[in-house]
Amino acid sequence: MPPVREKWKSVADWVAHPGLVATCRAAFDTVLDGRPHQLDRTREDVEVTAADLLGVHRLSVGLPTEQGLRSNVAVALRYLTAWLGGSGAVAVFGLMEDVATAEIARCQIWQWQHHCSRLTGGSLATPDLVRRLIDRERAALLAEGADPALVDDAVRILEETALGADLPAFLTTEAYARHLVRIRTAA
Repeated sequence: MPPVREKWKSVADWVAHPGLVATCRAAFDTVLDGRPHQLDRTREDVEVTAADLLGVHRLSVGLPTEQGLRSNVAVALRYLTAWLGGSGAVAVFGLMEDVATAEIARCQIWQWQHHCSRLTGGSLATPDLVRRLIDRERAALLAEGADPALVDDAVRILEETALGADLPAFLTTEAYARHLVRIRTAA
């Protein structure tokens, strides 16, 4: 399972299917070498403040990339489309993803466009750029045969939670209300 193994950077992961437990256990055993945890692995040399976490617009190295922005839009939109269709964990571009991935992606989208962050290559992460990327990904999903109603709902959720003036705590809060209402009225 190379795509799954490639995703591990440390021994902190989740299992999307019982059939993956042995693969995960092997990875953990290799890294942990018989230890029950990795609490001894600390980074005393790193000090991160709240200002550091919020200061993406001040970065001088490691700028966000347009490819990273495009990838965040694609993963968030594809996950949301599948989630609205009833799936909690889905394969996106060969990797198992869940709502946490979509949350991280949409928070980065919000932060980069909110601060109009400079991307590598010099362009800026603007709401207009994000909308163009969403439109492109919407078209790709529809070309792949995704349900247009689910895609349109996913687009609305992503735009509302990633492009607003404020960052909502969770993308699922309003989405749950809408999705559950739709299921109840259809029943």
